[in-house]
Amino acid sequence: MIDLLEGRFFKTFIAVMEEKSFNRASEKLGYVQSTVTNHIQLLERACGQKLFYRLSRGVKPTEAGLKLAKFAHQFVHLGLTLEEAMNESNQPKGTIHLSMHESFFVTRMASLIEKFRLDYPMVKFKLETGYHQDVIDDVSQYVVDFGIVPRDPGRDDVIFYPMLQEELIFIASHELTEKVETDGLNVLNHEAVISFGNSCLYHTHANMILEETGVETSGAIQYPSIEMIKKAVKCGIGFALIPKIAAEKELEQGDFQSLPLPTGIFSTHGIIVNKDRELNFPAQMFKTFVLDSYSNEIISEA
Repeated sequence: MIDLLEGRFFKTFIAVMEEKSFNRASEKLGYVQSTVTNHIQLLERACGQKLFYRLSRGVKPTEAGLKLAKFAHQFVHLGLTLEEAMNESNQPKGTIHLSMHESFFVTRMASLIEKFRLDYPMVKFKLETGYHQDVIDDVSQYVVDFGIVPRDPGRDDVIFYPMLQEELIFIASHELTEKVETDGLNVLNHEAVISFGNSCLYHTHANMILEETGVETSGAIQYPSIEMIKKAVKCGIGFALIPKIAAEKELEQGDFQSLPLPTGIFSTHGIIVNKDRELNFPAQMFKTFVLDSYSNEIISEA
């Protein structure tokens, strides 16, 4: 099989996986569509199996395609790492591929990336966003260099590096907060919990705490971003559990308030790396930079 494989075939395969379309993959790679089709056909011939189902709108991977994805990412990563090692100098360059929750990127990571790139402008970043399990999958399947998750996944195939303890708070509109302070927590039985959805650990935390305090909410509402959740809370649509850092500005401005529910709710965020993945030089530097940036914070909050 090895004699039939070329690195560009794997790059094409990954592009088709990401774009879910031969046409969009060809545009992304700068190829004509027939080249993309030819690369996939050659891969299928080498593997002896069909890699994609052709649908009326786009394509989706077969079971064999999903298996190949892990090795395709490893192959491309190896090529990039080798190239960077051969060209290694005092000024690191290359691409760092990360995965994390949208709210963590907005509140924590964006500023760190900006600061890092001031010192190392030749380093580029590629970002995937998702929930806890999505990030774990990205790391375990070699899609990214490393991910950031809100708790230790406790898995043998990844290494967890504790980074910081993120405080979580319940927020609500002024009207709802006043009702709770006057009439008690039972008021929340008639309100909806707003979150990123069942896949988000913040949602799980919220349900656990509310159950412990005897609150049975009227339902749950799912929104895709931290900004939309905060706007919905301000409008009185429901209440939410979010990182305190994400609400500090609005709390100071009086847009909403913190609910009188149990305090001291923390989530220990950390970096996860596939134990079999060798990080390229820029990724190693950035991982150290991130951990060093929060070293004092996790000690002081632990």
